[in-house]
Amino acid sequence: MFGRRVESGGSETGPPGRPARVGPSSRRPPGGLDGERRDRPETDAPATPDQKAQEKSAAPKPAIVIDEAGEERQRARENRLDEIKVSVFNSLIEAIDLGQLSTLAPDAVREEISDVINEIISMQDVLVNAQEQKQIITDICNDILGLGPLEPLLARDDIADIMVNGADKVYIETSGKIELTSIKFRDNAQLMNVCQRIVSAVGRRVDEASPICDARLADGSRVNVIVAPLALDGPTLTIRKFRKDKLTFDELVKFGSITADAATILEVASASRCNILISGGTGSGKTTLLNCLTNYIDPGERVITCEDAAELQLKNPHVVRLETRPPNLEGVGEITMRDLVKNCLRMRPERIIVGEVRGPEAFDLLQAMNTGHDGSMGTVHANNPREAISRLENMIAMGGFALPAKATREQISSAITIIVQASRLRDGSRKIVDISEVMGMEGDVVTLQQLMVFEFLDETPEGKIIGRHRATGIRPGFWDRARYFGLEDRLARALENAGG
Repeated sequence: MFGRRVESGGSETGPPGRPARVGPSSRRPPGGLDGERRDRPETDAPATPDQKAQEKSAAPKPAIVIDEAGEERQRARENRLDEIKVSVFNSLIEAIDLGQLSTLAPDAVREEISDVINEIISMQDVLVNAQEQKQIITDICNDILGLGPLEPLLARDDIADIMVNGADKVYIETSGKIELTSIKFRDNAQLMNVCQRIVSAVGRRVDEASPICDARLADGSRVNVIVAPLALDGPTLTIRKFRKDKLTFDELVKFGSITADAATILEVASASRCNILISGGTGSGKTTLLNCLTNYIDPGERVITCEDAAELQLKNPHVVRLETRPPNLEGVGEITMRDLVKNCLRMRPERIIVGEVRGPEAFDLLQAMNTGHDGSMGTVHANNPREAISRLENMIAMGGFALPAKATREQISSAITIIVQASRLRDGSRKIVDISEVMGMEGDVVTLQQLMVFEFLDETPEGKIIGRHRATGIRPGFWDRARYFGLEDRLARALENAGG
């Protein structure tokens, strides 16, 4: 059933298309080594500096060989396979019943498609070898059932981000480092089809009229798509992958992102229903940390989450997940984050969790925190806890609320208990670099006190950051709250160990 191999004539023993090996010639110049000796002067006198310079300049320089013919053959092979894939794909669409396939399990669909492709290749007398035929089947199945060339990357657990900059540039982030892969799309049309498939699965669209779209994959991975006329070099697709298994504080301790004692302090803060704001830059691990904190919510509590693209992985039994909605083609029907947060207050929540606070919903979240919904959480983009407070002020002002600056700060200081700062260091590692408590107001200023900080110590020759988490030794202001929930002993031990 496999296609026939191409057998080339001649005496070449290597595989077809492989460049002939070129080694050093076995022929010696006349006279051989003895001839060389006879050409040399018989005197034992050492060579002069001028003679050494002449010999050095006369020595043959190593040649730099660029196998342009081999690269050209490789490009020709790839182009030929692309043409075969298109031809086989078109024949496949005519041969299969998509309606019938939709009733089968994914594995059965893949097997059925593989059988039909094998038949098409055999009937059309396509000249491919076994490896090429297997590659054609894999690529076409990925195009039909998955996300095309991205499927191998999505299957890897070590990849954190996938960044597609047009059809011919696919980058990945692994271990905090970004690298270019060899994966490419056939053209921008294939990439656009993949983008459309992703966003349509969650009821959204991306086109020239709506060129920016946030979406998610079935596993919860976050997706951003931007296309022409805004993206000048072709559709740009960014996928923030999430682990299949939810990370825990124990794993963050193993990674060195946080110490066990600092993790215990945050566990107690979450379990004792402190209002927590997580601050950090892009890719610093804010959502991962938020997921970890939700592990310590009482199973009997009703939790409502609000997100632009649902990505939180709460394991609590009583969770309501809400997601914003963009406007339709007529520009109506939009549901904003503020709409969701305001509606949460009518749903009898015990905790409200906002995936990312970025606009006027900041005011409604603070109102919820101040009106009995203790234990609410959210994330914000900021570089340090003080800046996080300033960003909340700006968001409230942008919402059109006519509040004096002092009144806004009083709302913030009374609502938020703890600000946790996450950071992505220049070596690619992610750390919890600051845990601060909001203590109240002194005049017109919101006061903060640090409970834990990350101190930079040194950097290895390989560029790895060396540092330590240090406790400040200050007794936290939420001590009485921890005692109310019976957690003061755990908190005391963690503070004592961290201080030692």
